Amino acid sequence: MVSLLALAAAVPAAAGIAQAVVGAWLTRRFAADAVRARSEAVATALTGRDLPPGVSPGISVLKPLHGAEPLLEAALASTCAQTYPSFQVVFGAARADDPALEVVERLRARFPAVDIAVVVDPRRHGANPKIGNLINMLPAAKHEVLVIADSDLHVAPDWLARVVAALDVPGTGLACTLYAGLPATGALVERLAAMQITHSFLPGAVLSRALGRQDCLGATMALRRETLARIGGLEVLVDHLADDNVLGRRVRALGLAVALADTVPATTVPEARLGALWRHELRWARTIRALVPGQFAASVLQYPIAWALLALALSGGALWTWSLFETAWVTRALAARVIDRALLPLLAQIPRGLAFRAPLWLLPVRELLSVAVMLTSYAGRAVDWRGEALHADDGETDRFAPAFEGLGHEADQGQGEGEAGTRGAGLPPRPGVGPLRGPGPQGKGEDGTS
Repeated sequence: MVSLLALAAAVPAAAGIAQAVVGAWLTRRFAADAVRARSEAVATALTGRDLPPGVSPGISVLKPLHGAEPLLEAALASTCAQTYPSFQVVFGAARADDPALEVVERLRARFPAVDIAVVVDPRRHGANPKIGNLINMLPAAKHEVLVIADSDLHVAPDWLARVVAALDVPGTGLACTLYAGLPATGALVERLAAMQITHSFLPGAVLSRALGRQDCLGATMALRRETLARIGGLEVLVDHLADDNVLGRRVRALGLAVALADTVPATTVPEARLGALWRHELRWARTIRALVPGQFAASVLQYPIAWALLALALSGGALWTWSLFETAWVTRALAARVIDRALLPLLAQIPRGLAFRAPLWLLPVRELLSVAVMLTSYAGRAVDWRGEALHADDGETDRFAPAFEGLGHEADQGQGEGEAGTRGAGLPPRPGVGPLRGPGPQGKGEDGTS
């Protein structure tokens, strides 16, 4: 009986190993295509060839703020340093004494040529504070194309150009991006969190795309004013925790595609303490489970090391289960290295660079933590967002409600204002078995947020 149970655990371990290989290969192909597209864009600019009409429309970048999170100035400065010909940056805060506004004033001095607007407005409009902030900011936006981006996003100089190129494809209503994790200080817990984003969520999102999903990953969301008006405006998102998921669904309901731009920003990972990381990932997990319960459950297949450890325990340490465990660990380690190398040309253009590499010895710990978060997510729907207790909703109901007042601890720091739900709350970790900072219990975006 024990041997049969061990064999049963070995089957999902084998599936997870296969998924790791496919996810790494697809990520490598995506990165190679992105590098090629970037090179072609540079060649076009250098030769002076005419660009197709509409390729450089004016852009208003909306950056909701909430506190002085780690690396905030570096992240916001990367937006101000865009090479795009015509763009505006609108910063918004709910309070005049928000310390993030001091950072904005320094950026105004550093980038005098950039059109920067600041909106301070405490009106909330609904249960989702990030969307309430965006509603207050929208009147200050001057341009037709709107790019909603999290405050903790570090982007390459051509980020806007690549996003607009994706949005400009006929039949496209919304463009978003993948993102990798950037540990704020290099602390061990931050590296654990970054591993989930870069080596589980990201390849899972690419695999989801290959399987036909069009999830909106909420770290970057670009659309035209006309499209926003057709779905009912920002107001239709204000009572949903996973606003990115709802936005993606409504755009697809118009018969328009949700495109994935060929650029990969990095998102600050600020959780230096395990408690903060646990609350953050639990929020992601519960949000995704509420949105896509079946795919969320299936996403447990993306953790082959955890399954191999279970098989090892059930078999009483049989030799074949040791071999399975070693194979799972080595495969995941090689997949992580392939992903790191593939992303390097894209991430190297981001200010600060991304020297982060997955500490391979942490892979078993990372997988066991993810499984623990998944299991705990079934204990309820209450989530913590910056000290507020909210309920994860399915994206279909009219609203989500606060769970209760306060959680008795300080709000997590450094979670970009763009993650009220999941920066990707609808997408399971590695599709089909799916991802999300996003999927599984970790990621940001339409089936997951930061």
